[in-house]
Amino acid sequence: MKRFILCCALSATFTAITQTKELPKDVNPNYDASLAADLGADDYGMKNYFLVILKTGKNTTDDKEFVSKSFKGHMSNMEQMVKEGKLILAGPLQQNDQAYRGIFVFDNVTNESEAHRLLQTDPAIRSNLLDYDLYQWYGSAALVKYLSYSEKIWKVKP
Repeated sequence: MKRFILCCALSATFTAITQTKELPKDVNPNYDASLAADLGADDYGMKNYFLVILKTGKNTTDDKEFVSKSFKGHMSNMEQMVKEGKLILAGPLQQNDQAYRGIFVFDNVTNESEAHRLLQTDPAIRSNLLDYDLYQWYGSAALVKYLSYSEKIWKVKP
């Protein structure tokens, strides 16, 4: 009987301590472990990506038909990379002194060699109308969620 009472007292004490114990200040009370795992997030909600800065290439041809065809292929290639789950963010940059033209962010790309291979599928890069700089980038794992919203907000296809 004494053991039973002792067990009950210890259990009640443990329950009281665990119920009143606050989470450490650096733990997110909104943390969703399942979502974090689905997105490939680390403990900080981050993951590794590849950031591509597109810039003007060495080919300065004035063949408008060639340039038009190459950039049409560039747009189609981006759509294909999105379908493959590789390209999650892309867009042009405003005119600048560095001749930077746009950015890509690659997801689900395991190494730099794969990123270079993906970039070589782009007709504008292959024809040297565009060149690029490639960087590893550490950013929010939730970035991929942007795509599901972006498809719902454009009215006219770019």
